[in-house]
Amino acid sequence: MDKETIKKLKEKLQKEKKMIEKELVVFADKNLDVKGDWKTKFPEFDLGDVEERANAVEEFVTRLSLEKRLELKLKKIDLALEKIKKNKYGICENCEKAISQKRLNICPDAKMCGKCVKK
Repeated sequence: MDKETIKKLKEKLQKEKKMIEKELVVFADKNLDVKGDWKTKFPEFDLGDVEERANAVEEFVTRLSLEKRLELKLKKIDLALEKIKKNKYGICENCEKAISQKRLNICPDAKMCGKCVKK
């Protein structure tokens, strides 16, 4: 893969990373003790209102689930960016063949080629 394509994909990964982090900051704090880990904030609520407490718990569960999904996506992006640094980007982790440029354009954090994913 040529350097210009890798540069564009790297920029795409960095942009997506910033978007995810911006979304996470709304309802979670970065865990400074563990790299790549976030802690979901519990929503504020009125202690006297039972319904509000129940809604806060439901909101927390939703936030927690979203945080985990976004955290996993960030880890995949970070791994792809690390591979770019090490000149190992775009190589299937399973068969060690090149991942198609078309696949990487759609999913720049892809770890495997289309054939291996289908298996």
